[in-house]
Amino acid sequence: MKTRNYLLYDVFTTERLAGNPLAVVLDSKGLDTAAMQAIAREFNLSESVFVLPPDNPKHKNRIRIFTPDYEMPFAGHPTVGAAIALAELAEEGGAGIFVLEENIGPVRCAVSKHDGNTFAEFDLAKLPEPLKLDADPEAIGAALGLTPHE
Repeated sequence: MKTRNYLLYDVFTTERLAGNPLAVVLDSKGLDTAAMQAIAREFNLSESVFVLPPDNPKHKNRIRIFTPDYEMPFAGHPTVGAAIALAELAEEGGAGIFVLEENIGPVRCAVSKHDGNTFAEFDLAKLPEPLKLDADPEAIGAALGLTPHE
């Protein structure tokens, strides 16, 4: 396996060795799911983020989030940490608004600097919820012109 660069962040704090730790693996292109899972297990943090090129060229990057045991569609502190890492590495100098592609879908992030610290916020993504209907199957069938055995 090729050597990969990574960053360790303390998210939700301005103090080192406090907050919520996060590994951000840069340039994860070429890593398959099993390799990402193995690396996350090796880091043994609550979550690790893997940075990939975006599917949509208008977006900043695609990120995948793993715990030591499974992949997550979305999580708050990995999104914040990844947004800060990518903004700090960018030519723009650590601030801006951009979209990260996550398994839950596109997530809009805003990164800013205040008093030497970098902060990120995002628009909360929401999974669709199933619609619960109290409808009688026979009534629905009748409305569609179907008999119960159809």
